[in-house]
Amino acid sequence: MPKQKQDVAQWGHSIMQQVIAKAEGVNMPGAVVEHKFSAGKNPAAVALGRLGGLKGGKARVAATTKAQRQEIGRKGAEKRWRKKD
Repeated sequence: MPKQKQDVAQWGHSIMQQVIAKAEGVNMPGAVVEHKFSAGKNPAAVALGRLGGLKGGKARVAATTKAQRQEIGRKGAEKRWRKKD
């Protein structure tokens, strides 16, 4: 039976997994490995941080008035577009 073709995203993902595995000394192609930077972190805290990040924008919009959001946007635009010396 012929192999099923991978789409570009699947192919890129498998290559990155192989690179990570090789960098961490695992000799299994396609192995799923935990990254070095995740070692030592509390998994519960990571999950809570992700939940907060997913809720953050919606909660901020709900908690601010239209005028406050406009001011936040205005300040952000000024910071992005000001000339750098």
